[in-house]
Amino acid sequence: MKELKILGIVTIFTLVLYWGVEPFAHSQMHKHVEGHGLVYDGTADIEEAKAAKKEDVAKTKEKFWSEVAEVAKLKGDAAAGEATYAMCAGCHMEGAVNMGGVTPPGLEHAGAIYDKNFLIALIKDPAIATNVDHKYPIGGTMAHPMGSISTMVTTPQDIANVVAYLEAKKAGEVTPKEAFTEACGRCHANRYGHLTQLGEIPKTKSNIKTGLDIDAMKYKQKVAEEQAALADYLGTLPPDLSIMIRARSEHFLHTFIENPQSTLPGTAMPRTGLNKEGMEKVFAYLEETGDPSKPLREETGPKVLIFFLIFTALAFLWKKSMWKGHH
Repeated sequence: MKELKILGIVTIFTLVLYWGVEPFAHSQMHKHVEGHGLVYDGTADIEEAKAAKKEDVAKTKEKFWSEVAEVAKLKGDAAAGEATYAMCAGCHMEGAVNMGGVTPPGLEHAGAIYDKNFLIALIKDPAIATNVDHKYPIGGTMAHPMGSISTMVTTPQDIANVVAYLEAKKAGEVTPKEAFTEACGRCHANRYGHLTQLGEIPKTKSNIKTGLDIDAMKYKQKVAEEQAALADYLGTLPPDLSIMIRARSEHFLHTFIENPQSTLPGTAMPRTGLNKEGMEKVFAYLEETGDPSKPLREETGPKVLIFFLIFTALAFLWKKSMWKGHH
């Protein structure tokens, strides 16, 4: 029994120390932020503006998101939306070039991984929709790389039609890699997934005579140019996300992706507008590349614990047997 008492004391002391160093200390250094369940109705943005005592900004956002809600009530015509979408396809296509600091993403799976209200808001005013309007005090939406769309798709019905088309043209089942590439890949690299801001790293061969891989060098130069433009636009180069799933808690990543301003006010990272499916797919890819051993670890963990429980019980019985009659 003496050993059990010692174990109990050590366990309690360890738990108290851990709580003081990790959960408690972390709560004092970093505010706890609650998400909004991937609901994009402007509530978080309006709360932030009011907390900062920016009443004019709060009123602007209240009006904007109420208009988004009205558009969401309209029945969209996917056929009509396809014709309007042709104006979007000029930028959002395979092989798109950098525009104003960032390369437009593909929209093949936009209707599947992005929230409907977010898509409506994005077409109406991309700066407010992505909650980075603080970056454009002069010029407003038109200064945003996607700002010109508001002059091409103007009526509420046109917006509803385009969104209906995006939802109707879902290109089959979305893979985790496709979701990550569309939602994150144009800004964030993932070296464990062999992805750069320009997509998957191509396979090249070295020259037999010189030993140099010219194609690989050319590709690296293109990546460097893309990253330089991105860093100029955002103020810094977005981090590689290879092991982000292990560096940050799931709660932090959920709330940060849902609304970056909530955890890092003033950040240049835009809101991505992912819905539940999109978020799950992105997390699946981050786990696949950054923590590939997780499935095996989760399978092995219970077996190891059972082994230690049995071993502990046997060791205790052995000790009791050996010391019997010596006390």
